[in-house]
Amino acid sequence: MSKTLSSYKNIEIADFTYNLPDSKIALYPLQNRSESKLLLWKNGQIREEVFKNAASYLPENSILVFNNTRVINARLHFQKETGANIEIFCIEPVKPSEYELNFQETEKVTWKCMIGNAKKWKEGTLAKQVEIDGENIKLAANIISQNKNSFEIEFAWNGGFTFSQIIEYAGVLPIPPYLNRKTEQSDQKTYQTLYAKIDGSVASPTAGLHFTGEIFGRLSEKNIKTQEITLHVGAGTFQPLKTSNVLEHTMHREKVIIPKQFIETLAETKRKIIAVGTTSVRSIESLYWLGVQIENNTFSEDFHQVMQWEPYQNTSNIPVQKALKNLVCFLDETGKNELQFSTQIIIIPGYEFKIVNGMFTNFHQPQSTLLLLIGAFIGNEWKKAYNFALANNFRFLSYGDSNLYLKE
Repeated sequence: MSKTLSSYKNIEIADFTYNLPDSKIALYPLQNRSESKLLLWKNGQIREEVFKNAASYLPENSILVFNNTRVINARLHFQKETGANIEIFCIEPVKPSEYELNFQETEKVTWKCMIGNAKKWKEGTLAKQVEIDGENIKLAANIISQNKNSFEIEFAWNGGFTFSQIIEYAGVLPIPPYLNRKTEQSDQKTYQTLYAKIDGSVASPTAGLHFTGEIFGRLSEKNIKTQEITLHVGAGTFQPLKTSNVLEHTMHREKVIIPKQFIETLAETKRKIIAVGTTSVRSIESLYWLGVQIENNTFSEDFHQVMQWEPYQNTSNIPVQKALKNLVCFLDETGKNELQFSTQIIIIPGYEFKIVNGMFTNFHQPQSTLLLLIGAFIGNEWKKAYNFALANNFRFLSYGDSNLYLKE
């Protein structure tokens, strides 16, 4: 462990907790999400606003960055001949490993999964009937391998339908476990953002759930540009920190796709960059460290990734524009119009933000990596903000109210 990283050893998870009564957790969204409360934090000043007026609080000529991932029906329920119920929770594709290619397969695919009631399924094939467009399709699942609590599962089916169609008809939308209720028909709409396009997430980038067509119109009137990127949210986003010290936590890895045109804009612009959601924050900040890899000749041209502790172990301090231009040059040389990579980056107090100037985000669970990220952005002010929200009846977590954090 480097000296730089060891300086973070005093960050205790217990310092990032607060009392969250069940009554404060929103089990359903408001009928009109734009009427949600908005906690506006700007350079240490806090006030309560309404989300529908969010555009009026943003710097003119800023760029708002949205994560356009779409939540898939990742929970598949099977029943063994013995009557035992087995749930397979699809986490990420293994074969093919590219989401788009995997969803286009018409016979079989392999996914990394978690299994509910796994002790009841040691071997053998699980099968269920799925009706698609009037046809009865047989979907079969087999365990290929196991690695601790995760499994590689092969799914096979007949009928010539794509796996995207299979999972859409056979699966259930995975709402957050802390809601302590089953998925309802209304969640199919309310748990997707207005701009969700690219299948792959097992959790919604919920900061974006508040945006409506009317709000997008107001952004345009104020000359606030919008940009879409893709980060497929993994199940790790719901996992509370189970270690006493942050250095002992292993961060989950997620797939990111960012258009070359946006990286070019970032390299040239002086506009303020406002991320919608922590997924957008992690994606954008990861770009800098990939550019540093190119500068240091540690960039893999085959498999691009940002490791968990890379920002804290790297002694390079090149300008942001230089790092981003390195990425643009790489994309020019390889003829690519987008950058695909994985990020495991963890953003904790002490992290120096390179690109992001502000963020929309919901209220997060105690002792979560997402709360640590907020602490990294506004320091101990997060306690002041959360205490204000609790005292003023804000609604918490995925279906709750929103925050906007802005720094000069």
